[in-house]
Amino acid sequence: MPTTANGRLTGSNLRSMAERMGVGLFPDLGLESRTRRRGVLPYQDIKLLIDHHEVSSADGVEESQVQPASLDLRLGDMAIQVRASSLPGRHETVLEALHGLEVQRLDLTDGAVLQKGSVYVVPLQEALHLSRTTLAKANPKSTTGRLDILVRLITDYAEQFDGVAKGYRGPLYAEIAPKTFNIRVTRGTRINQMRFLRGVPSHSDTSRQAASLPGVDLVYDEHGEPRAATVLRGLWFSVDLQGPSESDVIGWKALRDAPVVDIERMDYYAPAAFWEPVMRPPTGRLILNPDDFYILGSKERVRVPPSYAAEMVPYDPSMGEFRVHYAGFFDPGFGYGNGEVRGTRAILEVRSHEVPYALRDGQHVGRLIYERLLAPPDKLYGQGAGSSYQHQQLGLSKQFRQPA
Repeated sequence: MPTTANGRLTGSNLRSMAERMGVGLFPDLGLESRTRRRGVLPYQDIKLLIDHHEVSSADGVEESQVQPASLDLRLGDMAIQVRASSLPGRHETVLEALHGLEVQRLDLTDGAVLQKGSVYVVPLQEALHLSRTTLAKANPKSTTGRLDILVRLITDYAEQFDGVAKGYRGPLYAEIAPKTFNIRVTRGTRINQMRFLRGVPSHSDTSRQAASLPGVDLVYDEHGEPRAATVLRGLWFSVDLQGPSESDVIGWKALRDAPVVDIERMDYYAPAAFWEPVMRPPTGRLILNPDDFYILGSKERVRVPPSYAAEMVPYDPSMGEFRVHYAGFFDPGFGYGNGEVRGTRAILEVRSHEVPYALRDGQHVGRLIYERLLAPPDKLYGQGAGSSYQHQQLGLSKQFRQPA
């Protein structure tokens, strides 16, 4: 695999970087560095989709949108407020299905506020013209989930959210439903992302293979020591209600009457106006109140090897009446950092359903599904990818200043 002109990491110089570090940072690259015929498309293949106009935009697709194994999607010029969430079904386009549901239209050219408790459909700037061998799926971006915004992709003639059938040709839309905060967005705001696949279903699981890679640890404890991976339909992780010894704060709970959050403002807001700290429970149990939104952390630190991508399962009713995450993509290289970081914690976006729920420290609360890439990407998470959460501890979205 050739080295790119701008110096991004390729399969060959990833290996040389690992050799210089002398720690076997990427030992799985030996056999995995050759291109496969089935799997998730990496950075360089997403770029080819753009070059071949399978992904297009009237204003062009920006380089910064292309992530190691996904593509950031941008909001278009307007938001359509609707009375209810809906799918078009196999016989209608998205806009046809909105007849009778539309409340008003908002101009996003200079920005507009989307109200919590309301539902909006926003045409995206990107469109697809996929080949018959390529399909796609979408998820909210990490920042979106941490603001408790439900975002789902819709295509024309769709019978499910967030899925794009093989060979789809047409526009894309985002359904946006802020749950906790009123949010301000503008044309070009990146609120969800898309992953492309070839030769595999949209929900393939190769977690067991990832956990069996020689010389590779996927899971570390809070001290950075390797732990055995618990794999059953994905890699399981648990919630941390103890937190670090130097602080009694183990999480954050959103305030109900907070100011508007402008998604385009970074490191801007003081957390105290939006969040209250959740203190370490003396009993090791935290009572989740219905309709409250919490930010908590996982006990485990996890890694995603360069030849894999991962996706967090958003909600599993077998674990209890609560949600621990909006479905989220974890890119290849997550948890590797500069070689000194041994895994990175997953941040959990927690909401109870219907009734109070007692969450206990160390309880299994979610799963990471690992998927094979066609090839290691030319750009890894945290290595020139504009990654915001590579070294994250317990933290809020990037719009907020780091809590003390």
